Amino acid sequence: MRVTGSVVLPVPVAEAWEALSRWEEQPRWMRDADAVEVLTGHRTGLEVRIAVRTRVLGIPAFTEVLEVVRWDPPHRMRLAHRGFVRGYGEWTLRDPVAGDPRRTLFIWTEDLDIDVPVIGRLALGAYGPVMALLMRGSLRNLQRLLAPSTT
Repeated sequence: MRVTGSVVLPVPVAEAWEALSRWEEQPRWMRDADAVEVLTGHRTGLEVRIAVRTRVLGIPAFTEVLEVVRWDPPHRMRLAHRGFVRGYGEWTLRDPVAGDPRRTLFIWTEDLDIDVPVIGRLALGAYGPVMALLMRGSLRNLQRLLAPSTT
């Protein structure tokens, strides 16, 4: 199952990258993340492993381990899902089409599978629309979180 979403963030690419790589802060904007913990001694680069307590339908359901398998700051990060959910999540950061260096186009793609014949694909197929909705909400949350304060 593949789910993709995008949003224009109101910050430059480097600032967006910094926000995304603050692992423990991801539950502030990621709607299905309950908690995030870094498992490795290093926090940046290849082979960083994180444990994400994941909510399903709003209920903390399981902890998933992800590992950074591509690290190209400040433009691309790819994480491999290493639990019973398999596949990849990829974050791509680009200058927006208008060329405004104060804004960043953020593209998020999840390409997932569950290693249970037939049932895994059926479960993901049924959950796909929910996941797309959560992703859109998460992208809006991140956009709001990064918006400059008007005080």
